[in-house]
Amino acid sequence: MKSDRLLSILLLLQTRGRVPASELATRLEVSTRTVYRDVESLSAAGVPVYAERGRHGGIALLPGFRTDVTGMTTDEARALFILAAQGAHTALGLDGALGSALRKVMAALPAPHRPAAELAGRRILVDPDRWMSGPRPAVDLDELHSAVFTDQRLRIRYRHSGETRLRTYTVDPYGLVAKAGTWYLVADRRGRPQLFRADRVASATLTDAPVRRRPGVELADVWQLLRRGVEERPADVRITARIRPDRLDLAVRILGGALTGPPRTDAPEGDGWAVIELAYPVLPAVRQLLQFGDALEVLHPPEARRVLAGAAADLTALYAADTPAMNATP
Repeated sequence: MKSDRLLSILLLLQTRGRVPASELATRLEVSTRTVYRDVESLSAAGVPVYAERGRHGGIALLPGFRTDVTGMTTDEARALFILAAQGAHTALGLDGALGSALRKVMAALPAPHRPAAELAGRRILVDPDRWMSGPRPAVDLDELHSAVFTDQRLRIRYRHSGETRLRTYTVDPYGLVAKAGTWYLVADRRGRPQLFRADRVASATLTDAPVRRRPGVELADVWQLLRRGVEERPADVRITARIRPDRLDLAVRILGGALTGPPRTDAPEGDGWAVIELAYPVLPAVRQLLQFGDALEVLHPPEARRVLAGAAADLTALYAADTPAMNATP
């Protein structure tokens, strides 16, 4: 464990420069005193590392010092080559770079680890897209990618869900996030965090102004805040329904986030069916359940049953006509 920790400290210092001892302690989940002892061990081993105390101090390597680290474990090598199957690099135009990097890593690996690393890339495949997600709209991430890495403010023309007109915003990007195959721009707008789907960005233009991020706030912090806001959105409409057992697995996959708990197969109101509990932010959203036809019945509340009955009646009237409306004579 100590050797892994020493190697982690060395890699962090090589990539970050001066790092406060408290930050190293947090990352490595040890005490600050342990970090200083590790620094002494590195120094005794010939690594030119030093510590500066004070408000702007930290631990650093002497300028120009670099070391080639090839002491990877088998699991670490496998993890790197499985990364090649994640797919996110494709959208960023980094296919070639990733392939080149992995070839270099393969050449640097100890010979006994090379077969396991290569086999992992062939035996593990990660597909980020959900089942039956359909074709995705083309997404141009070039300008968003540039804004994220050049620390410039960004002007975007954006279409919100359910709208046709474009709105123009000036935002301060924190970064890009790939969630279940969908890319999002995470940014501040007027000092407040906001999420923008990349496939709804009609155009993006870099401005000459530097980005204005809130001090001490990182991409991961903003993403977690926005994610909680989506997942914990108030859902005031509570639905109890029963569903035929042979459609239950499909319903769980499709309804996903609307479910408030696991299905019950022994509930009295099920009468041989499974009972599910759902929550929706607004009552009209229960129309989602129409896709299950007569395999699903809403039991409570009565107003939800009326919404579905009305929607079903409208469909019946639409398809009962002898001639499609588009071909009807005025």
